[in-house]
Amino acid sequence: MTPSSTIEFLVWLLIAASIIAVIAARLRIPYTVALVLGGLLLGSFHLPILQNLFAHPPDWLTPDVSLVIFLPALLFEGSLKIQFRHLRENLVPISLLATVGVLAATLISGFALHWALGIPLLIALVFGAIVAATDPISILAIFKDMAVDKRLTIIVEGESLFNDGTAVVLYGILFGAVASSHFAIATGIRDFVVEVAGGAAVGAVLGYIFSKLTQKIEDPEIEITLTTILAYGSYLLAQSLHLSGVIATVAAGLMIGNFGVRTGMSSRTRIALWSFWEYASFLINSILFLIIGLQVRLGDLFHMWRATLFTIAAVLAGRVLTVYGIVPFSGLFSTRIPFRWQHVMVWGGMRGALSLALVLSIGKHFPYRDQLLTMTFGVVAFTIVVQGITMKPLIRWLGIGQNDDDDYSRARVRRRAIAAALSELESMSNSQSISGPVYEQLRHELDGRLENVNAAVDSILGENQDRLAEELQVARTRLNTAEKSAIEQAMQDGWISANTASKIIDEADLHSAKPSAAPQKSTVAGQ
Repeated sequence: MTPSSTIEFLVWLLIAASIIAVIAARLRIPYTVALVLGGLLLGSFHLPILQNLFAHPPDWLTPDVSLVIFLPALLFEGSLKIQFRHLRENLVPISLLATVGVLAATLISGFALHWALGIPLLIALVFGAIVAATDPISILAIFKDMAVDKRLTIIVEGESLFNDGTAVVLYGILFGAVASSHFAIATGIRDFVVEVAGGAAVGAVLGYIFSKLTQKIEDPEIEITLTTILAYGSYLLAQSLHLSGVIATVAAGLMIGNFGVRTGMSSRTRIALWSFWEYASFLINSILFLIIGLQVRLGDLFHMWRATLFTIAAVLAGRVLTVYGIVPFSGLFSTRIPFRWQHVMVWGGMRGALSLALVLSIGKHFPYRDQLLTMTFGVVAFTIVVQGITMKPLIRWLGIGQNDDDDYSRARVRRRAIAAALSELESMSNSQSISGPVYEQLRHELDGRLENVNAAVDSILGENQDRLAEELQVARTRLNTAEKSAIEQAMQDGWISANTASKIIDEADLHSAKPSAAPQKSTVAGQ
């Protein structure tokens, strides 16, 4: 392909993605569902212009390059908005599902394919790793629409974020074993631990450095550019050190999202940053789905329908066994996850862009390459179309979702938004960006809105003591975390010894654990 035809190829992909997005919005179906169907339809058309453009993908889209292009953007966007606090609270189930769960799912589906289809074991395990990682895009949109419990959302999103990394590392190890025709379990485990831990360290350090840089810059375009450099730079640096680039990108995104965004970026920059990375994710997902759809023919799916159906069944079996086996066990070490949630986690284990990127990275001379590509697309198509369409009825049937957020949640978000506006107004006033009369008028308007929202919250809490107690506990936990952070900082600064710090932290924990009566309404109102 010439540079001109490559650009033409990408432009046509964007045109197709835009048309599909409009149709999906009109029909009110998930965009990923429309992408799966649109890719298949485009691949099935025999129009001359499509055949000339899509018969030969760009020459630069080699297996190695495809991973570098697609993975960092997908992973960085997914890690930006996840808070450390939420991860800590659900660390046990997330970490177990992202490690033991990925390994178990790979083994179950791999051995099943080896036994039933006669695919060599190592190649079957490579496929198992390809489809081991879950993709939360469709399911999270449904959760948001149906106001599903925040904790369930965090578990699903956190599992997907980290199992992306472990699945890619496992895929790389197994892929290398196929190339060398040799696999040693001890060596594989060692490589896995080194790649994951090393990648996390590289990403965290780079994320911290770039977070410090953003504190010294107040320009959305430059700060967004820095995050782009970080996303791809952390991946490339880790890869060059023979560590996990995927884990490095995830760690870097978490660091920027929890430290850099909150301490070094204005609200204007944050909004621009999130919009940019949401668009990047939309773009990458669109291109991936369409490229794979163009390489898979409906005839291939029909010809391999038995193998594809068995593959789907094997992947679902792996998901069932891992979720129902691991989640109850995690309840021994953390807050128990309700059994109804586990049903949603099983059916919500959809596969998506990561699986497509991995299978696209397989060279044309890899054994069973075409068969793996068709089966991967079949699994992704089934999980997105069938599971995606039936997820809402399942959530309603289980009684997990709500039709809408309640008055309390809406009021709290309004109060938080107005507080952010007040903070921005003070910043504008301090920097002499607005005149005194404008400041006074806007301050009066915002104070009036805040007073009305506070009155609504006080009224709700006055009628619902359970809500009041819940908010009190959340606030107490955050204050306790702040206390302990200050104590640890004092120890690091040399003010007190480690032994004294430990005693003071124990005292803080003791005070935090003491039960207290819910405050009276006048206290809540701040009167």
